[in-house]
Amino acid sequence: MFEVLPARLVQSDLFELAGSPGMVLGCAAGDLLRVADDGRFEVVEQGGNWCIQAAGLGHVSAESFAALRVAVADLPGLAEAPPDLRFIVVTVGRAVGLPVIEQVMDSWAAGIDGVEWWIGNGDHATSSA
Repeated sequence: MFEVLPARLVQSDLFELAGSPGMVLGCAAGDLLRVADDGRFEVVEQGGNWCIQAAGLGHVSAESFAALRVAVADLPGLAEAPPDLRFIVVTVGRAVGLPVIEQVMDSWAAGIDGVEWWIGNGDHATSSA
């Protein structure tokens, strides 16, 4: 399994992410990554964003995803997902602060059985079911 993300080439092996990953932990849009030929990467410089990922056994409806998009747009942030909504990725600036993000994500996830969310980058192991 692999995920293709938009990025800007900075040097031969250094890229600035233009989007946050939905399936990979440890990075977010705005981070500078050094990428090896085998696909492994290291974050050289952390950007200004949190990457929040959501998935689970529950089915996320188009309506609930639309509600999340509106809620995170007010932070400001961006919620994205593939057409089948099998996972969701939210990019929010670090300046917003985790308590605000947690409140928005907890409120959204509370209405969907089996869906969990977590911070995909950083040292915080925040998650909710």
